[in-house]
Amino acid sequence: MTSLPIPGLDRDVPALLVKVGRFPQQHGGLGVLRSLGRAGVPMFAMVEDRFTPAAVSRYLTGRFVSPTTGREDPQDLVERLLRMGREIGRRTVAVAADDEAAVLLAEHADLLSEWFALPSVAPELPRRLASKEGLHRICGEAGVDTPRSCAPRDLGELVAVGRTWGYPLVLKNLEAYTRLCAPVVSHTTMIRSEAELLALCGASRTPSVLVQEYIPVESTEVWATHLYCASDGTQVVFTGRKLRSWPPYSGMTSRGCAVPNPRLAELAGHLCRRIGYRGIADLDWLLDQRDGRFKLVDFNPRIGAQFRLFETVLGVDVVRALHLDLTGRRIPAAAQAQGRMFAVGQVDLLSAVAGAWHERRPPTALLPRRDLERAWLSGDDPMPAAAEAVRFSGTVARRLTKPLRKRMRG
Repeated sequence: MTSLPIPGLDRDVPALLVKVGRFPQQHGGLGVLRSLGRAGVPMFAMVEDRFTPAAVSRYLTGRFVSPTTGREDPQDLVERLLRMGREIGRRTVAVAADDEAAVLLAEHADLLSEWFALPSVAPELPRRLASKEGLHRICGEAGVDTPRSCAPRDLGELVAVGRTWGYPLVLKNLEAYTRLCAPVVSHTTMIRSEAELLALCGASRTPSVLVQEYIPVESTEVWATHLYCASDGTQVVFTGRKLRSWPPYSGMTSRGCAVPNPRLAELAGHLCRRIGYRGIADLDWLLDQRDGRFKLVDFNPRIGAQFRLFETVLGVDVVRALHLDLTGRRIPAAAQAQGRMFAVGQVDLLSAVAGAWHERRPPTALLPRRDLERAWLSGDDPMPAAAEAVRFSGTVARRLTKPLRKRMRG
């Protein structure tokens, strides 16, 4: 936990966590509440119900129970946000918790700016970056390496790609919003054969997916850059390693380590300068050890779920940098704090056990450390961890009893 106060932070300007889609167990949003709330900023949040982990945080000043699916008319969502702004009653910094929220805030900034302070990003840019196909094109124009990728127009072309490139392949949902409304995969997914591909996508004539080449796990290091690009061109850039993920090798970070990497920081900063990006971003990279190149696989125009892994030695993370910039305050220049780690509780334990089983070795990096930032458990904010434990247990129970419930219905 960071010592306070954060230099220059304006505690008279509240912040609102904006969410689109149902993600009640999203730990990144809780990190936003704790980051700014610990610094004395009044915090508000959109929540799915009154008992989500974020909704019971001690750092929450006010909650708006406003469940969404991503299928709503954007104008309806804008009206909801404007009502929230009026209820808060003063200009508020909006923090996007997901790609869809980032797209919504950017594309309707002209209306939302009545109540909300927002980064001055081009309205169309977050949607292009959140699109896997759009990102691939942007990287091609900017000279940034990516894994070989394509967006098949129909099922026949998808099958042809598999036969031409060979297996395994990696599939991702193609666009923001469609991943909520009509997802083809639940997360980045490795496909090992044509039969597996057809079992997953065969029901759709036009599956909305991006196909990427598979880079073998043993030939890669997984890196991340989290950064904030200010309106005056100032950048705060952090780099780190993804040590484990859930699901293993393809999902969200379950354990990460902050590792300064000047080469990667410059690469990410250059890309954002080149495209004129403003705001918070979370970029995922693969270091392909076969050619020594960093290859960009995702550009998320919003907070990353593990953003609390990263701080400067003065205690500034990307959310605090956003608040400082949008309230007209200077972002103090300082080096990245080294050696910090981040873990997502029981999910990291599952990942460690699964990885150890797959690699036939004992689990590693399980012991607690002084510089470990936990996604849920916190001595000064214990209720979210309790709420998450209840929901996690319910999820496990439903999955374990799913076969039995199917047989009973049959």
